[in-house]
Amino acid sequence: MPRYDRPSHQVSCYFFKRGGWQVQFTEADLKTPLPRKLTFTDPEKIRELARRGGACRDSESRQMLELTFEQGRGGIYLRLTPEQYRREVDLRNQTGWLPA
Repeated sequence: MPRYDRPSHQVSCYFFKRGGWQVQFTEADLKTPLPRKLTFTDPEKIRELARRGGACRDSESRQMLELTFEQGRGGIYLRLTPEQYRREVDLRNQTGWLPA
Protein backbone atom coordinates (compact mmCIF):
# COMPACT_ATOMS: atom_id res chain seq x y z
CA MET A 1 0.00 0.00 0.00
CA PRO A 2 1.48 3.39 -0.95
CA ARG A 3 2.49 5.56 1.97
CA TYR A 4 -0.15 8.22 1.28
CA ASP A 5 -2.97 5.67 1.11
CA ARG A 6 -2.26 4.16 4.51
CA PRO A 7 -4.71 5.00 7.30
CA SER A 8 -3.10 7.75 9.32
CA HIS A 9 -5.95 9.74 10.92
CA GLN A 10 -7.85 8.39 13.86
CA VAL A 11 -11.46 9.39 14.57
CA SER A 12 -13.92 8.20 17.16
CA CYS A 13 -17.20 6.62 16.10
CA TYR A 14 -19.96 6.59 18.73
CA PHE A 15 -23.21 4.74 18.10
CA PHE A 16 -26.43 4.08 19.96
CA LYS A 17 -29.77 2.51 19.22
CA ARG A 18 -32.70 4.92 19.11
CA GLY A 19 -35.18 4.30 16.30
CA GLY A 20 -32.31 2.71 14.38
CA TRP A 21 -28.58 2.88 14.97
CA GLN A 22 -27.44 6.52 15.24
CA VAL A 23 -23.75 7.02 14.42
CA GLN A 24 -21.72 10.15 15.20
CA PHE A 25 -18.06 10.92 14.66
CA THR A 26 -15.55 13.06 16.54
CA GLU A 27 -11.87 13.75 16.25
CA ALA A 28 -9.66 11.43 18.31
CA ASP A 29 -9.71 14.03 21.11
CA LEU A 30 -13.42 13.10 21.64
CA LYS A 31 -14.25 16.82 21.81
CA THR A 32 -14.27 18.06 18.22
CA PRO A 33 -17.34 16.72 16.41
CA LEU A 34 -17.27 15.90 12.73
CA PRO A 35 -20.36 16.89 10.73
CA ARG A 36 -21.26 13.52 9.27
CA LYS A 37 -24.01 11.64 11.12
CA LEU A 38 -25.45 8.35 9.92
CA THR A 39 -28.49 6.23 10.75
CA PHE A 40 -28.62 2.51 10.05
CA THR A 41 -31.42 0.01 10.58
CA ASP A 42 -28.99 -2.91 10.80
CA PRO A 43 -25.89 -3.09 13.02
CA GLU A 44 -24.18 -4.96 10.17
CA LYS A 45 -23.35 -1.56 8.63
CA ILE A 46 -21.52 -0.58 11.82
CA ARG A 47 -19.65 -3.87 11.74
CA GLU A 48 -18.59 -3.01 8.20
CA LEU A 49 -17.42 0.47 9.33
CA ALA A 50 -15.42 -1.18 12.10
CA ARG A 51 -13.88 -3.73 9.75
CA ARG A 52 -12.93 -1.14 7.13
CA GLY A 53 -11.67 1.30 9.74
CA GLY A 54 -9.39 -1.25 11.38
CA ALA A 55 -11.31 -1.43 14.67
CA CYS A 56 -11.66 -5.24 14.57
CA ARG A 57 -8.04 -6.30 14.78
CA ASP A 58 -8.59 -9.51 16.71
CA SER A 59 -11.29 -11.76 18.15
CA GLU A 60 -11.35 -9.83 21.43
CA SER A 61 -12.16 -6.52 19.73
CA ARG A 62 -14.86 -8.23 17.65
CA GLN A 63 -16.39 -9.70 20.81
CA MET A 64 -16.35 -6.29 22.48
CA LEU A 65 -18.10 -4.81 19.45
CA GLU A 66 -20.81 -7.47 19.70
CA LEU A 67 -21.25 -6.68 23.39
CA THR A 68 -21.85 -3.02 22.56
CA PHE A 69 -24.67 -4.03 20.21
CA GLU A 70 -26.28 -6.04 23.00
CA GLN A 71 -26.00 -3.01 25.30
CA GLY A 72 -27.45 -0.71 22.63
CA ARG A 73 -24.52 1.71 22.53
CA GLY A 74 -20.78 1.83 22.12
CA GLY A 75 -17.82 3.41 20.45
CA ILE A 76 -14.80 2.50 18.38
CA TYR A 77 -11.79 4.24 16.92
CA LEU A 78 -11.49 4.22 13.14
CA ARG A 79 -8.37 4.83 11.09
CA LEU A 80 -8.98 6.94 7.98
CA THR A 81 -6.77 7.43 4.98
CA PRO A 82 -5.67 11.00 4.31
CA GLU A 83 -8.28 11.21 1.51
CA GLN A 84 -11.13 10.01 3.74
CA TYR A 85 -10.15 12.46 6.44
CA ARG A 86 -9.81 15.31 3.94
CA ARG A 87 -13.39 14.66 2.74
CA GLU A 88 -14.65 14.99 6.32
CA VAL A 89 -12.76 18.24 6.87
CA ASP A 90 -13.93 19.57 3.49
CA LEU A 91 -17.54 18.76 4.41
CA ARG A 92 -17.12 20.72 7.63
CA ASN A 93 -15.59 23.67 5.74
CA GLN A 94 -18.12 23.65 2.87
CA THR A 95 -21.15 23.67 5.11
CA GLY A 96 -19.71 26.13 7.60
CA TRP A 97 -20.77 23.55 10.13
CA LEU A 98 -20.15 24.41 13.73
CA PRO A 99 -21.02 22.26 16.73
CA ALA A 100 -24.12 23.28 18.68
